[in-house]
Amino acid sequence: MALDAVAASARIHPTAILAPGAVVGEGAEVGPFCIVGAEAVIGAGARLASHNVVEGRTEIGAGAKLSPFASVGLAPQDLKYKGEPTGVRLGARSELREHVTVHRGSVGGSGMTLVGEGCLLMACSHVGHDCVVGDGVILANNVMLGGHVRLGDNCFLGGGAAVHQTVRIGRQAMIGGLAGVTNDVPPFGNAFGLPARLVGLNVIGLRRRGYAREDLHALRAAFRLIYREPGTFAERLSQAEAQFAGQALVEEVIAFLRSAERKRELIRPGRMTAEFGAEDEEA
Repeated sequence: MALDAVAASARIHPTAILAPGAVVGEGAEVGPFCIVGAEAVIGAGARLASHNVVEGRTEIGAGAKLSPFASVGLAPQDLKYKGEPTGVRLGARSELREHVTVHRGSVGGSGMTLVGEGCLLMACSHVGHDCVVGDGVILANNVMLGGHVRLGDNCFLGGGAAVHQTVRIGRQAMIGGLAGVTNDVPPFGNAFGLPARLVGLNVIGLRRRGYAREDLHALRAAFRLIYREPGTFAERLSQAEAQFAGQALVEEVIAFLRSAERKRELIRPGRMTAEFGAEDEEA
């Protein structure tokens, strides 16, 4: 143990194993039977409850919490990986519940897996190599993210949802439980099914975040135009771009749909719920 790398106020259980070079910040706690690798950094006030493994070039943010048997920074499940020095960054105040796995990046990607601040990864969820998970994201139990997935801020993924590698999901989107997501989901969308289809807007999430009614009306009208009106998708997208110029949330959706970063197809609409219809006057 490199004692000079462990803050005096840190609490290290006598059964924990810290490799030489590991860094443990002020007020951090490393509980029973935890293993912390030589290149790992445990931030101030972070807590490893017990039986946690932290390997690779991994940074656990300040105030983050790992429940028993959660592991961060183990090698990616990538047959091309040959032990190259890659890592993970877990944001401040994020919480990983029991048996969560977050794998480090690969040389075929960015080399880093990133999980933002204030996230909640519920029991048995998995974040694959090179994923980028925004702030405030919630993954319910058993959610599975393939490699290179990108999640925007404040997404919610229901229990058992599976996301194919390289899929993008825009911020504030909601994915229903047991959904199989193989295509990109736009910001503020609500997707469900196997394969997942776009079924509406994440109206509840938008309301909880305090968006104005005018913003919700604009989003609903834009989604209805893009996904339900006649004409080609490109024509409808251009029409929405002109009609809703200056509407920041709609412009965000259009920018996502036009993005050159896209590696998957865009999600197709399914049976639309009332969030797209004029009858949903509360939105």
